[in-house]
Amino acid sequence: MNHDASLARLIAVFEGIAPDNIGRLADVYTGDVWFKDPFNEVQGIAEVTRIFAHMFTQVDAPRFVVTGSVLQGEQAFLTWDFLFRMKRFSRDEQCIRGASHLRFAPDGRVAFHRDYWDAAEELYEKLPVLGALMRALKRAARS
Repeated sequence: MNHDASLARLIAVFEGIAPDNIGRLADVYTGDVWFKDPFNEVQGIAEVTRIFAHMFTQVDAPRFVVTGSVLQGEQAFLTWDFLFRMKRFSRDEQCIRGASHLRFAPDGRVAFHRDYWDAAEELYEKLPVLGALMRALKRAARS
């Protein structure tokens, strides 16, 4: 099966996700989808939906911008920017750059989703106190 349309539909859902349309995730993920990122490892659409819903309570104005994609058979690889504003710290827009490895089920929905991004560099270094410590550790490791 050609998954060009499946990938395009998934990208549209990612880039348009909002609290009022989070139910659209069930249109692009299988009921038993496996999902992993640096903070979570879950199975099932209800758990994936919970993770995305939680994102809207943790940060302001979150949005994804897909910057690239590769599709080969039933697998895809996306690169993306996750843009947001931290609620408790800086009001400046932050950016986490990452990538996702996806596998499509025969019906065109995603059955496997694994995110790759560096939590230390992309998130912890941007926090006021922890950021200074993380940057110091990075400098020490380089010397």
